[in-house]
Amino acid sequence: MATRRNVPEKTISEAQGGPSTSAQISDTTPAVPAAVIYKLLGFTAAMICIPIGSYFLSVNTIFKGKSIRNASYAGAFAAILANVVLVAYIIVAMREDQSENIEAEAKRKKGQ
Repeated sequence: MATRRNVPEKTISEAQGGPSTSAQISDTTPAVPAAVIYKLLGFTAAMICIPIGSYFLSVNTIFKGKSIRNASYAGAFAAILANVVLVAYIIVAMREDQSENIEAEAKRKKGQ
């Protein structure tokens, strides 16, 4: 059976005619913009707080009682609100994606 040998990757140093270390470009921009991370964190917090909060709020105020039926209604209400948060996140993500495409198209037309 053949074995694979790991061969180290060759780099071109300055002495061999490569670019100097100061001339090399270092791209330190984040892969994901900060606004996207903040939106994700906001919707994550909403996905946790809204269903749990709506359950306890509705079981004590709207459905008034500790019976199984009232708790089931409150749980269904919390599940519906969790789906509302999820759909809202999808809509925000789709609009963000469309706005990036519109901006790119506007820049392309401006450059022509």
